[in-house]
Amino acid sequence: MAETVRVRFAPSPTGLLHIGGLRTALYNYLFARRHGGAFLLRIEDTDRTRFVPEAEDDILASLRWAGLEIDEGPEQGGPHAPYRQSQRQAIYREHVQRLLEAGHAYVAFDTPEELEQMRTRLATEDDPSPKYDARTRQHMTNSLTLPAEEVARRLATGEPHVVRLKVEPGETIRFHDLIRGEVAIETDQVDDQVLLKSDGLPTYHLANVVDDHLMGITHVIRGEEWLPSTPKHLLLYRAFGWEPPRMAHLPLILSPNGGKLSKRNAEQAGIPVSVRQYREAGYEPEALVNFLAFLGWNPGDEREILSLQELIEAFSLDRVGSAGVQFNLDKLQWYNEQYLRRMPLDRLVERARPHVERAGYTADDAYLRRVAALMQERIRFAHELATACPYFFEDPVTYDEAGVRKRWKDDAPGLVSAYADRLEALDRFDAATAEAALRALAEARGVGAGRIIHPTRLALSGVTFGPGLFEMMEVLGRETCLRRLRRAVAVLGDGR
Repeated sequence: MAETVRVRFAPSPTGLLHIGGLRTALYNYLFARRHGGAFLLRIEDTDRTRFVPEAEDDILASLRWAGLEIDEGPEQGGPHAPYRQSQRQAIYREHVQRLLEAGHAYVAFDTPEELEQMRTRLATEDDPSPKYDARTRQHMTNSLTLPAEEVARRLATGEPHVVRLKVEPGETIRFHDLIRGEVAIETDQVDDQVLLKSDGLPTYHLANVVDDHLMGITHVIRGEEWLPSTPKHLLLYRAFGWEPPRMAHLPLILSPNGGKLSKRNAEQAGIPVSVRQYREAGYEPEALVNFLAFLGWNPGDEREILSLQELIEAFSLDRVGSAGVQFNLDKLQWYNEQYLRRMPLDRLVERARPHVERAGYTADDAYLRRVAALMQERIRFAHELATACPYFFEDPVTYDEAGVRKRWKDDAPGLVSAYADRLEALDRFDAATAEAALRALAEARGVGAGRIIHPTRLALSGVTFGPGLFEMMEVLGRETCLRRLRRAVAVLGDGR
């Protein structure tokens, strides 16, 4: 019987969900769905010093917004609940005790001052920052160097202590990474990691391994930054006598300026770093998901626009690269434009309405739909229906100065006034009749059509760019056009 794929996204609630975290969640989700498996959410909240109370809500909201449906997690529950590590402490203590009894772990009583003294005392030119390992632990205060009675006494009196994994030197840890191939790391480079902290809480390493095993995780798909931790985890799996899951370490997301896309690098490059910032900036979730999927992976063909279902059908880990990939905000904006242009008008209206109302404008759905139809090919974000073309909702109160100098010539007042008169006399007002009236006037006055088109656009919108003039006029309606044309003549006069 084929193995059922089970993967997890296991963020720490130490702040808003990072854009790189959403990519990790996405790749796990795509892999699970592609193989008919389960996608778990586990909140790794054992680091209480960095815990942010609202962070879990942000993680959950971000995943919902992106359309990544969770099969098991803190909200959904599941056969391996609870899915918050802070609620699983008895499980970790039980497993630590197993390691102690088997001789794979030991108790250490060293104070922070003693640890610092060790690093200073044993530092050499070749090893300026000694680790707590097989070489240094013999000089420290732990259950490997103290008599058993002394260890028992210290524990009985509640002396602060940690539990460390006992890592033997001189061994090579090898594993096959599904993205990077064969990886080998010497145990001489691995420290005796802390498994249980002095506050009784587990470290990431212990809780991660115990939970992945107990929750039946078959594949661990995570960021490259966790690659150095993998030998520690594999040693723990071996100490427990467990089969480890398959590993896949995703490529780093790089800043355009170089280096990992950290919060600082992102801010310097003008790139939002949290998923919430992308939501608030007006990005479509489908566009961000499509963009993130291609940030390290490709489908092997020329396609760039893929729905979530199409991504699921195309996704495979063997098409994920190992090299870091640069974040390109312009490309993300391109994706957003593509999704807006493919969006049904009713949904675009729904997306734009809160922004229109927030700007203080009033417009019914029918009118907003006409604006959306005209502007859909010209906007990058739904909110630009309110912010990029306010002339659909209010008369311009100012006129672009450069536009006035360039387009409002000496004959503009007379031509615009005459055009207003012709529009007022039309039996029917729409784009076609408005254009015919303008071209007839141009011919009658012996001028090029542009001599009327440009000052008319300026009068109607206050700017020199936008959608097709006559289509814009039809949406605005005759009365609005007449009012604005005559006001511009009165305000601008000869333009001087």
